[in-house]
Amino acid sequence: MPILELRGGIPLARSFDFSLWEALFYSIIGNILPVIPLLLLFKPLSDWFLRFAWYEKMYNWLYHRTIKNSKNVERYGALGLVLFTAVPLPTTGAYSACVAAALFSIRFKYAFTAIAAGILIAGLGVGLAIYSIF
Repeated sequence: MPILELRGGIPLARSFDFSLWEALFYSIIGNILPVIPLLLLFKPLSDWFLRFAWYEKMYNWLYHRTIKNSKNVERYGALGLVLFTAVPLPTTGAYSACVAAALFSIRFKYAFTAIAAGILIAGLGVGLAIYSIF
């Protein structure tokens, strides 16, 4: 599920009677796939779009929101991305972590590995919580 990522996908999968393992598989894969193009394309596309006032306004909003929620990323780099991605709070997750990685110039291989690890941790946490409650 775009935007809601696996935190919305796993409960939805549960409502459609998917097994825990099916829900985890589809949610994790669906959450990891957009990370690659986001990490590779965010910075160059963003630099190009910054010449438009409407994008600059949106970029500044996104920048300040990401900076506010990414103290661990700034302090710990790629390891902070794991925490930023894994902690199930509003405005954290894989997509926001991609933005943080671009803003803090974290190299692709470190950013992708850290975000994927965070997705796995978040998936297991959300999956176990949802499937043990219901």
